[in-house]
Amino acid sequence: MSVPATLMAAAEGGIIGDGRTGANLALAAGALGLAIAWLVLSRAGRRMSTDRARTGGLAAIAAGTAGTVLAVLHLATASGGPGTGNGLVGAVVAVPLGLGAVLLGRRAVTRSAARPADRTTV
Repeated sequence: MSVPATLMAAAEGGIIGDGRTGANLALAAGALGLAIAWLVLSRAGRRMSTDRARTGGLAAIAAGTAGTVLAVLHLATASGGPGTGNGLVGAVVAVPLGLGAVLLGRRAVTRSAARPADRTTV
């Protein structure tokens, strides 16, 4: 199965279960990305080294992008309206979650690039 076909099947909820599954996957990816970005930003100025902050920011961007793409695919393929049990409302909520994760991850990457490299003295 190709990657686009897998994403479409996941967005439709056809891989695991009912129509809400695609929205739940999008919500989980967006929330995970948002949590990673928040943790990276809260620790970026303290104990975290520059390379770990950059890696965490890039992970948040990737998770947020995946959540947003899954949510948009679910919105495009969902039949019915809100309240029909197809997960339409969950997909609508997942879009800003994913976009927030992307924006906070970008901020973390920018902050890690602005800080001087951590040097350890031996």
